[in-house]
Amino acid sequence: MIAAYLRYLSRARDEHSLHSPFLFSLYTQIIRAKTGSKSAFSPIKSLRKELRRNRQSITIADFGAGSKVNSSRQRSIGDIARNSQKPARFARLLFRLIQRFEAKTIVDLGTSLGITTAYLAEATKSYGGHVTTFEGCPQTATIAQQNFERLGIGNVTAVVGNLDETLASHISALNSIDFVFFDANHRYEPTVRYFETCLSATHNDTVFVFDDIHWSDEMEQAWAYIKAHAAVTVTVDLFWVGLVFFRKEQPKQDFVLRF
Repeated sequence: MIAAYLRYLSRARDEHSLHSPFLFSLYTQIIRAKTGSKSAFSPIKSLRKELRRNRQSITIADFGAGSKVNSSRQRSIGDIARNSQKPARFARLLFRLIQRFEAKTIVDLGTSLGITTAYLAEATKSYGGHVTTFEGCPQTATIAQQNFERLGIGNVTAVVGNLDETLASHISALNSIDFVFFDANHRYEPTVRYFETCLSATHNDTVFVFDDIHWSDEMEQAWAYIKAHAAVTVTVDLFWVGLVFFRKEQPKQDFVLRF
C-alpha cells in the first residue's frame, strides 16, 4: 500500500481544484468537516475503548480476504477492535454523509463488532432510518448485537451468514437503497458482484462508500471497474475509502481528494 499511497499523495487535491458546486460543498462541509454530534459519538467512543481492552477469545469464520494483521481463526475481541474496526474519523464521515443526504435505508456489508454500524444507525435516528447489516461470522455477530443493545440502538437488523448467500434476496426485498457501506470481502470478484447486486436498488441520490479501495491489487482493480461503470457519474478517492454517486445531473468525473 505504500506505493499506492505515494501515488495518491501526488494526485490528491483540495477544494481549490473543485469547480462543481455539489463537490465543493460536499468536500468543505462534509468530507473536511471537523464538527459532529458529540452526544451521539461519546457512548460509541467509550465502548470502542472498552472493546480494545477485552481479552475474550472468539472463533472467526472469515469468508473474505482475511486480515493482513492476524490470520488466526482464534482472535481476541481486543485484537479485532484494534485492527479490524475503521478509525473513528471514518465512521464520523459516514455519519455526516448519511445526514447530508438524509439516507433512510442503509445497507452495511461487514458488521464486525458493530462499532461502525452504530455510527450509521445513530445518523438516521432523528428521521426514522434503518440499517440492515450483514456479518458472516456468527460469534462476531453475537458480540455486535450485544453492543447494539448496550448502546440502546434498535434501528438495526443483523443478517448472519455468508454474504454470497444472503445479500441478493435481502436487496431484492428493498424498494430502494439510500446508502451502502461496502466493507466485506476485499477481493475483486466479490466486490464487483456485491456492487452490481446493490446497484439494482439505487436511485439518483444513492451513495455508495467502498472501504480499503487501495488495500490490494484486486481492490484497486475493483475500484477501477466501479469508476468506469456506466451507472456511476461521480467518484471521490480519499485513499482509505472511495465515494460513489449516481447523480444524473453531474458530468462523469473522478476526483482524488485529500482527507
